[in-house]
Amino acid sequence: MNRRAMVLKTRSLLAAIAATCTLALSACGSATSESPPLEGASIGGDFTLQGAGGKQVRYSDFAGKYKIMYFGYTFCPDVCPVDLQNIAQGVKLFAKTDASLAAKIQPIFITIDPQRDTPAVVAKYVANFGPSVIGLSGTQAQIDAVAKQWAVFHQKRDEGSSTEYLMDHSRAAYLMGPKGEPIALLPAEKDAQAVATDLAKWVH
Repeated sequence: MNRRAMVLKTRSLLAAIAATCTLALSACGSATSESPPLEGASIGGDFTLQGAGGKQVRYSDFAGKYKIMYFGYTFCPDVCPVDLQNIAQGVKLFAKTDASLAAKIQPIFITIDPQRDTPAVVAKYVANFGPSVIGLSGTQAQIDAVAKQWAVFHQKRDEGSSTEYLMDHSRAAYLMGPKGEPIALLPAEKDAQAVATDLAKWVH
C-alpha cells in the first residue's frame, strides 16, 4: 500500500473513532462540559506481550494508571521517534505542573514489526526517550491481535530486502483511563506542549 493510500485508510479509521465523540450540555445551558472524545469507543482490551528481558507484561498490570498507547517500530526513520519524543517530553512538562498526576501516566510503545523488534531491541530503543516509556513486543499473531484491538493499521511494504524494509502504519497516541477506558487521541504529531495541554485536560 502506498503512503497516500495508507494515509486515507488511517483517516477513515480515525474518522470512525471520532464519530463516537459526544458533547454534554450543562444544566444552565450557557456553557458546555466536554466528554472524552473517545468515550464509549470499542478500543482496547487486555493482552499479554513481552517486555525487557522477555518478561511477560499484561495490559491489566497497569490498572489504576492512565496509559498512553503508541504503535510503531524501531526502524521507523521519522514519525515514530518524533512522536515518542513528544509523548515523553509532554509527560515531563505535565509533571512540572502536577507531579502526582503525571506519576499516574504510563507511556507504552508496542512494535508493529516483531520480526526485527525483539524485546531486547525494543527495550534499548525506548530507553532513548527516558525511563518512563515501556516497550513491548511479541509474536506476529500477538501483535496483530493487539493492533486490531486498538484499530491500528500496519503493513510491511513490498519493496526492500528481508531485513531492510519500511512499515506503513496508522499514527495515533491513545490516552486510556485507569479502568482501561478510551479517553482521547493525544496530539503527539504536534509537540510536547500540545501533549501536556491535553494531559492536563483529561488526567484527573
